[in-house]
Amino acid sequence: MASKEDIRSSRRLHRRTLSPEHLARAGRSLAEHGTAWAATVSPAASGTFAVYLGVAFEPPTIPLINSLHQAGHRVLLPVCEPGRLLSWVHWTPETVFVRSSYAPIDEPEGERLESSVVAGTAGIFMPATAVDLDGNRIGQGGGYYDRLLQGLDASGGRPPTIAVVFDDDLLPSGSIPAEAFDQPVHQVLTPSGVIQLHPGVEQADRGRVGK
Repeated sequence: MASKEDIRSSRRLHRRTLSPEHLARAGRSLAEHGTAWAATVSPAASGTFAVYLGVAFEPPTIPLINSLHQAGHRVLLPVCEPGRLLSWVHWTPETVFVRSSYAPIDEPEGERLESSVVAGTAGIFMPATAVDLDGNRIGQGGGYYDRLLQGLDASGGRPPTIAVVFDDDLLPSGSIPAEAFDQPVHQVLTPSGVIQLHPGVEQADRGRVGK
């Protein structure tokens, strides 16, 4: 089995081969399927969702953020803090972005809220460089989201969570080594649709929703 770092490096190299047209199509599809997923988990006609800003060759999330906003939802975006912690800022179309002091990402300016605010959201869209069919996820290597989910689980307030990847970032069962601190995911958003993961179930039995 390849190491997490080897898989992360391989997926990043592959992503760099994607054309601007491919990224644009992926962004539109992620927005369509992500907004449809949001409608299934939001307890009301509108809700609040924790999302993130996809940068460089990550799956584009700006179309998703805009689509959620247009559908009447509120959007929280993360800000990296010391100690691998995240704070959160409410996004609007007027939000200004600045470069993070702790990670190679852009972050929103605005009032920073503690991560406990995420417990009250309708759902979390999480970044990932790869996910396998057992729900094991490889993030960017910072551990921010594993720590976030641990805190939410400890408080009993973890909302529905979905990892965002390209179609070929979803790997076969057993591809990703799981460690004690890892927090598995049960759903994946890809440009082809939303995939429900059931650890221990054969790949042929996996459910796919979407195109």
